[in-house]
Amino acid sequence: MSRYFKAEVISNLTLNNNSNLLTIAPLQTIIDPEPGQFYMIDVGNTYDPLLKRPFSLFRKIPEGIQFLYRVIGRGTMLMKELKSREIINVLGPFGNKYPEPESDKIPLLIAGGIGMASLFSLAEALSKKAYILYGARNKDELLMLDELKGLTDELIISTDDGSIGKKGMISDVLNEFLIHHSSLITHYLLYACGPKPMLEAVSRIAREKGLKGYMSVEENMACGVGACLGCTVKTIDGYKRVCKEGPVFPIEEIVW
Repeated sequence: MSRYFKAEVISNLTLNNNSNLLTIAPLQTIIDPEPGQFYMIDVGNTYDPLLKRPFSLFRKIPEGIQFLYRVIGRGTMLMKELKSREIINVLGPFGNKYPEPESDKIPLLIAGGIGMASLFSLAEALSKKAYILYGARNKDELLMLDELKGLTDELIISTDDGSIGKKGMISDVLNEFLIHHSSLITHYLLYACGPKPMLEAVSRIAREKGLKGYMSVEENMACGVGACLGCTVKTIDGYKRVCKEGPVFPIEEIVW
């Protein structure tokens, strides 16, 4: 089955000043995506920009596929202008998925900012078995909170400015959480996605406490299929491609 397909834009909902939720309906049978995978999407109907942009799967719904994205550059500015009923070209799904936790492990999901886009479908798949720690710069940047609350019995929120939830970075909240739950620490399995400084901090905490887990790493991509070598990251086994060997890597594998 081909990974290339055309899709109709169902909606492109504005969530705040710089974030949208795009829903598309594939016009043909597609490969079912797994939590952690991503797609390469045409952000407009012109040849400028020429290259597709990578977006994590947010979730698969009966109507199609959803992508949660932040408007941060020219490509996503064009994407924000997509209207319902427009037809776009899509490639995917690509990359590896989040491995399922073993039965004796407690999944602990750590999302920073738009990193929730990658972890949301994993939270859905875990059916309220996961603890979720979600942080952003302020309350306006915490997205899809109502939907997220329905996926877990334990949601801890933090904001850098203290406008909602705990005040401080989500990595500090993670460290505090692990200290307060030290009797269960060997049972936690971490899953993380967010900005590089957050991932580096989570990686350091995991090493210090002897925890295992996985993180989804974001890099600029040109092709999405491993040919251009433009999205490599340094690992303990040399450089690896985020689009091909990732985007999900064991926490201990990334060299910061």
